[in-house]
Amino acid sequence: MKLRTLAVIPVCVAIAACATTAEKPRAKAQVAVQQEVGFTITEAVTMNDALRTDYERALALLGTGYLDQGIAILESVVASAPAVSGPQIDLGIALHRKGDLEAAEQRLLQALELNPEHPVIHNELGIIYRKTGRFDAARRSYEAALATYPGYHHARRNLGVLCDLYLADTRCALESYEAYMQTVPGDEEAAMWIVDLRNRAQLQE
Repeated sequence: MKLRTLAVIPVCVAIAACATTAEKPRAKAQVAVQQEVGFTITEAVTMNDALRTDYERALALLGTGYLDQGIAILESVVASAPAVSGPQIDLGIALHRKGDLEAAEQRLLQALELNPEHPVIHNELGIIYRKTGRFDAARRSYEAALATYPGYHHARRNLGVLCDLYLADTRCALESYEAYMQTVPGDEEAAMWIVDLRNRAQLQE
């Protein structure tokens, strides 16, 4: 049995400063499809230049592998801007990379309260649920990500892996891999998984 690698990706969040008032409800993050296999998530918030600079510095540190330093700065950013989901998501992903799954889950759940339909949150939670043996919860999370953005190929691939190796749901796995290949046709490994699943399905008939 081959190991399917689950995708863990950083969230791409463009923080756009805007004027807001306490009386008006804060707008949820918006998902905009840029290409067949990509999207940008924008979140209109009020963030001063110093805080924005700290946020960008934290992401730069995380991108170069300085997890502890990046996490420390992100925690400060989140404390100063608790109503902004982007830093919460990045903090959750960083904690996940560090191996602190419990803390990562809590941060991501807090971000989910701010933006319940955010596909990156659902995908990341799905990976954590899968790693901690909560396979049904993982499936619901991947499906929630795909309900918001059906072309989210990372979530589609992760759902296929989950159904294939952990839920023994051949139909779900095959459908997920085939849908994934429509957006990432050059993935030779996934193509082999599809052939393997079809052969297994024939043997079961």
